[in-house]
Amino acid sequence: MAIATIDPREAAHFGAMAADWWDPTGSSAMLHKLNPVRLRYIREAADWHWHTDEHGFRPLAGKRALDVGCGAGLLAEPLARLGAAVTALDAAEENIAVARLHAEGQGLTIDYRTTPVEQLDAGEFDLITSMEVVEHVADPAAFVAALARRLSPGGLLIMSTPNRTPLSRLAMITVGESLGGIPRGTHDWDRFLKPDELGKLLTDAGLEVTDVTGLSFDPRKGLILSPSKAINYLLTARHPQD
Repeated sequence: MAIATIDPREAAHFGAMAADWWDPTGSSAMLHKLNPVRLRYIREAADWHWHTDEHGFRPLAGKRALDVGCGAGLLAEPLARLGAAVTALDAAEENIAVARLHAEGQGLTIDYRTTPVEQLDAGEFDLITSMEVVEHVADPAAFVAALARRLSPGGLLIMSTPNRTPLSRLAMITVGESLGGIPRGTHDWDRFLKPDELGKLLTDAGLEVTDVTGLSFDPRKGLILSPSKAINYLLTARHPQD
């Protein structure tokens, strides 16, 4: 059996936030602000890759999606609404319990599990998402390799993670965690990955990186997709067709 790359301390940290995960003013407030930007990026990547109607309501119909590090389902639920058959994993049992209850209340069927992705036996997926997760795992290379193994030929893997720069330390830790916008202790700057470092892990795992887009803060608009990757970035990789 594959060894899980879950860091128990990280799982406990995020599990402690489960109760108010869906509160847009609670400890996960920053994730609520991030989610619309992430969804826009995912939707655009999916439309481009599968040539779907950009105005359609269910562009992921017929697709299997896996959300790894799903928390209480903030991204998994929109993926289900976009038509995907969604499996979602999180290391914290508290998060999965909240996620199941919330999805039931929304009338959504999502296969929530606490199974580590390295030990998941559920076939391959057309779309895999893993947002703000790789910087929290014990072994990023093994984690990325596990994601790649579960991606179907021609499938898409979409990730987001903070960049390891002086600006990200200032914005996310010195300011973000000190002022309470991000729960204290959420990040370890030394574990952040630069785009070329994450790109190499993906290439080594047999995937092809097709896009890297920055995530920045605009005083007028809030969080936006941006050419600047100095703080955070989103990345798309594809599994080459057989």
